[in-house]
Amino acid sequence: MDWDAAETGNQPRRIELALKSGDQVLVQVTKDPVGQKGARLTSQISLPGRFLVYVPGGNMSGISRKLPEGERQRLKQILKHSLPEDAGVIVRTAAEGATEDQLTLDVERLKMQWENINSEVAKGKAPTLLHSEPDLLVKIIRDVFNEDFTELVVSGEESLETIRQYLESVAPELIERLVQYTSSEDVFDNYRLGDQIIKALDRKVFLPSGGSLVIDRTEAMTVVDVNTGKFIGSGGNLEETVTKNNLEAAEELVRQLRLRDIGGIVVVDFIDMIQESNQEMVRRRLLECLSRDRTKNQVGEITSLGLVQMTRKKIGLGLLETFSEPCDCCAGRGVVVHDEPRFRMPEVSENKRTKKKEKAKPTVVKKIVTAEQADAFKNVVNQIASAGHSSDEAVLQAKKEPEGTTEILNAVLDSLPEAENVPKPKRRRATSAGKLSITTE
Repeated sequence: MDWDAAETGNQPRRIELALKSGDQVLVQVTKDPVGQKGARLTSQISLPGRFLVYVPGGNMSGISRKLPEGERQRLKQILKHSLPEDAGVIVRTAAEGATEDQLTLDVERLKMQWENINSEVAKGKAPTLLHSEPDLLVKIIRDVFNEDFTELVVSGEESLETIRQYLESVAPELIERLVQYTSSEDVFDNYRLGDQIIKALDRKVFLPSGGSLVIDRTEAMTVVDVNTGKFIGSGGNLEETVTKNNLEAAEELVRQLRLRDIGGIVVVDFIDMIQESNQEMVRRRLLECLSRDRTKNQVGEITSLGLVQMTRKKIGLGLLETFSEPCDCCAGRGVVVHDEPRFRMPEVSENKRTKKKEKAKPTVVKKIVTAEQADAFKNVVNQIASAGHSSDEAVLQAKKEPEGTTEILNAVLDSLPEAENVPKPKRRRATSAGKLSITTE
């Protein structure tokens, strides 16, 4: 709430005293709805520009702390002459090295934008949209694209024209760095951006030395586990190996936080280090890498359990939420709940599965028969046996293939019902041959 604009008199600053039902109030959405939380609104309006943020009605100005002290003093002197008396500004880190003309042009453009919003307020009736952030193209150019980039590859005539028009008004010197993509191959496939997006959505991230990070998202926080994996070091010292792996993990962690746009509470479980100097070294490396992150963050001390607690301002949905939707079967839990307990077979590796297949016994064919069918089958077997006892030659002939044996056995087997179509048997009896199993009711 902008209490300077609210008319509360000498009463305490309470929202119900400043506003009542039916009032029309000019508000700005500072945070989109995320999960169970709705959008965050404020009546302290601020308009972001390329080098600074314009605050109408503000009486204070600020400069990014990431800028060196000499640059901060230079920018203060410039803003004294170009800043209106009834407004404030917050100078961004991107203003480092900006000239007085560039800053003045940015202020004038944002001031004109605020005047247009005020004119719309007088015309419109709540609720109505008065101003919105530019599309993603312009937002990227405004916040990221600067003299540090040698070229900007753009695919599509319309996108190229949108960027060109914006640069003509804010940074004409960067127009020559625009390069139009003309190849018939998709630009994402050409630069392998699709593969990088898929990697950024994986739960497990492999480190160059052989270690890994496992990133899990929960409702309250994001939990990151650090593993050494295949990394065994070279010095034979476990403490040194663990420290090197943690230092590498700290650098990759910050990259993943920015790449996946993870916000909120983040808890990192580094591998336990005995020496406090090594713990502090890992923490300093983490802070050093986070200093290049534009999103506001804060890092706590390493706890007795070896955990590092940090917070990062949550701005958007995040990469995973943007490219995914909750599963219809498990509702996002990752498991399917059944009405009864489920029997789980122990997991077997591929090598063990191969060995088991080699040692497997012959396949047993199971049939369920009635008592009458079992008697008929016994008669067939007895006939075969009696035919083989007549002489030695007859026995040998019966072992090969007694006369009519194949036709009789096939006829009996074809008349038997399948196992799944017959009620569950009460008793089971199997032959030792391993070829055929007879089950009676």
